[in-house]
Amino acid sequence: MSSEIIGREGRANFRGYETWYRVSGELVGTKPPVVILHGGPGVAHNYVDAYKLLARDRRAVIHYDQLGCGNSTLLPEKGADFWTPQLFIDELENLVDHLGIRAGFHVLGQSWGGMLGAEYAVTRPKGLKSLTIANSPASMKLWVEEANRLRADLPRNVQETLTRHETAGTTDHPEYQQATMVFYERHVCRVVPFPPEVVETFDQVARNPTVYNVMNGPNEFHVIGTLKTWSIIDRLPLVNVPTLIVSGRYDEATPATVQPYKDGIKGAHWEIFEQSSHMPHVEEQEKCMRVVGTFLNQNDN
Repeated sequence: MSSEIIGREGRANFRGYETWYRVSGELVGTKPPVVILHGGPGVAHNYVDAYKLLARDRRAVIHYDQLGCGNSTLLPEKGADFWTPQLFIDELENLVDHLGIRAGFHVLGQSWGGMLGAEYAVTRPKGLKSLTIANSPASMKLWVEEANRLRADLPRNVQETLTRHETAGTTDHPEYQQATMVFYERHVCRVVPFPPEVVETFDQVARNPTVYNVMNGPNEFHVIGTLKTWSIIDRLPLVNVPTLIVSGRYDEATPATVQPYKDGIKGAHWEIFEQSSHMPHVEEQEKCMRVVGTFLNQNDN
């Protein structure tokens, strides 16, 4: 990462809990900032750290850890009724006001963060200038259908290992985790071995699995959590800001899962990164920063 980008950290009070955030670049006297929404839910900001490179162009970049993971308040005792999309919408709104950027800001969400970004945008929040949806499905039904299709292309012994442990309820077994990694190296991050910031994210989830397990499930393709019936397809026409859609050619967020965003959001532009899977910001980093940076510059006013 670029060493000249200085970040300052802080904490925003939210309903008696704390949201950790980091601002790279200067908030005052520069272009409207961009807020980065990480995926998961519950995987923390580490793996999307590269988006701080957007600060090279006189734009503050705000990373934060959503409640329940990373450096924010961890709440392992909370159940499914607590962890809802609305909670995270409210947390984002609180952070925007805490940082004093209500006059104008962009939102970029990756994976679950893009789902959250879309949920946020349909509320038409004051000050939102643009939305970038990166590597995100528009419905979990589509996501699961496509994940099963991709899974069927894995080596037979890998498929058998996955199914055996899912049936037995032993998805924490090292053999299952190893089989999962075969899928991840094809469809999550094709830079192998994974870069340190991606490894940090996986380690973080292992330490703080509550949100991911409750809302998603044990991994990217065995979705048994509260989001399993989630969809935003019918609400997408409510998005009224310029929207950039990002996905990778080998992405677990396949074209079928992404297409509804293009169809449902008026004027949306879709950029597919030909050498990437789920993390173009890692796999084709400079091109990704250029594409996203250009889009933000076009929509600052």
